[in-house]
Amino acid sequence: MFRPSRPARLKGLSLNRMIPNILTLLALCAGVTAIRYGLHGEWEKAVVAIAIAAVFDGLDGRVARLLRGTSKFGAELDSLSDFVGFGVAPALLIYLWTMQNAGGLGWVLVLLFPVCAALRLARFNTMAGAPDTPPFVHSFFIGLPTPAGAWIVLLPMIVWFQYPVAWLRHPLIASVFLVGVAFLEVSRLPTYSFKRVRVPHRYVLPMMLLVGVLAAFLVAEPWTTLGLLGLVYLASLPASFRSFRRLRRQSLLEAEALLKEQALLQEQAETNEKG
Repeated sequence: MFRPSRPARLKGLSLNRMIPNILTLLALCAGVTAIRYGLHGEWEKAVVAIAIAAVFDGLDGRVARLLRGTSKFGAELDSLSDFVGFGVAPALLIYLWTMQNAGGLGWVLVLLFPVCAALRLARFNTMAGAPDTPPFVHSFFIGLPTPAGAWIVLLPMIVWFQYPVAWLRHPLIASVFLVGVAFLEVSRLPTYSFKRVRVPHRYVLPMMLLVGVLAAFLVAEPWTTLGLLGLVYLASLPASFRSFRRLRRQSLLEAEALLKEQALLQEQAETNEKG
């Protein structure tokens, strides 16, 4: 009598391997909660929820590498969480906040943002682990990262919290940010990754002091601080482009010098054999 084979049971996972995925799920929950707050018009709580999602998103990958819990499942889950928290949620918040007053064109521009976020995440997943990548490339993202994109596209709202002037809430201002950030996400613009930045020993203490001062400003004047930091990040984009080009030029020169050295050694070896 034929008996169908039983599917293999999934192996148990250690707690270390589960922690990064738990953090990713918390980021996903924070992103969906931001949508809930937006539906009720609680804009400040919605932005805080997206900020919390960004914190969890920044932690999950680092914790996974620290605990050696990286996996393909976790990478896919992280991309889905990023799409919801930094693609769908900010777009819906901007629509409910102002773009619903722009009619059908407003909705089209709102749709553009999550579409570009999805394309940016898909490109990131396909490029991850690509062979023959120069080492300096790992210090950069290609295109604006989705968490940064969510932060920048919400800048008019963030500034409006502190300075509630009418023109900041105009659909035209939101449209410029939606279109501009959407195209930055799918562009080939290199942006600083900050993942592999190493702080020299003599700068560790000043860096810790700077973080403490920044935390104090975030508590005292959160929206002004976040707005200024967003402007600083935008100002860093040209610098990251120039830095990438300089490092790429240096890498090409080093590769060319290595090829010339190998050719010279090969020529000397052939001369010795003939002699």
